[in-house]
Amino acid sequence: MDMQRSGQGHQAFVFTGQGGEYFRIWIVNLALTLLTLGIYSAWAKVRRLQYFYRNTSLAGASFDYHGDPMSILKGRLIAVGLLVTYNLSSGLSPILGLVVLALLMGVFPWLLQRSLRFRLANSSYRGLRFTFDGTPGGAYKAFLLWPALGSLTLGLLTPLAHQRIKAYQHGNSRYGMSCFGFNGTPGGFYAIYGQMVVLLLIPVLLFVLLGGMSLFAGFGDPYMSQNAKMAMIGMMVLAILAFYLVAFLLVGPWFMARMQNLVWNATVLGPHGFTSQVQARRLLFIYLTNFLGILLTLGLYKPFADIRLAKYRLEQMALVPEGSLEDFIADQTQAVGATGEETAEIFDLDISF
Repeated sequence: MDMQRSGQGHQAFVFTGQGGEYFRIWIVNLALTLLTLGIYSAWAKVRRLQYFYRNTSLAGASFDYHGDPMSILKGRLIAVGLLVTYNLSSGLSPILGLVVLALLMGVFPWLLQRSLRFRLANSSYRGLRFTFDGTPGGAYKAFLLWPALGSLTLGLLTPLAHQRIKAYQHGNSRYGMSCFGFNGTPGGFYAIYGQMVVLLLIPVLLFVLLGGMSLFAGFGDPYMSQNAKMAMIGMMVLAILAFYLVAFLLVGPWFMARMQNLVWNATVLGPHGFTSQVQARRLLFIYLTNFLGILLTLGLYKPFADIRLAKYRLEQMALVPEGSLEDFIADQTQAVGATGEETAEIFDLDISF
């Protein structure tokens, strides 16, 4: 699809959330969640999502979230129950633990499919709900079969598995009666994963080479004291931790920027397209400064960090309408009203945290 064709021009997403406002919601949510031993977390999630949805707008209208906290709580109780069952069975017998783990893996894709249905059914734009039509069979392929093949091939099929997951999520979503579509090819995913491997491989090789040589030289010296050897081991551990920190703060934001652009530039809604132009350097700067802010304030900067990140990532996205957006939305509203479609599924669960 030619992303430059448009009847109205790009309609950019706008995020109006502010750190000070969200801090008050965040601190109350945190306090009540701790006081209720986690039970309030379901209500906290609804308040958090409503704030972010209602402060996200497109073409002058905002989104909304309608999730029921009790449904979310039921989903979380199921997740906790499954986790406790696995831990207890593992403690009784390793074989029993493996059996329970296999059963959990068997039910996991179904739970994710129900969670996606719940999330979209409770999301709306201009009063019209979204819908997820993905089948359980598709969920088992996307969330179980392809990741398993990625693991069995030592990661060679992991980019393809990622592409299949996004195709399942985006390709089975609807707004009104119009379907989303996903045109992303496996080649785009392999390109990003390949570049990520190169970025990670260079520091890994240097670390292995220099660290291995220093350890060999140190432990090969018969005159080195035990304290010196322990100090060298400590330095190696610190080097490993530093590597993971660099990978998380440097390579992680780069990967997320590239992946967001790839996924949304390949997503369409009926005749309309999307564009995403997240810059890796800018996202890296936001992650680094957010990390420092959270560290220096002992976590109190977290809500401000969330607002900064959401604002940047959302405002780098835009809808590219093909024709009149107002007419398109009016058509969807009329079509849904004519069919009398029910959007909320009371038996769906929100299993995500």
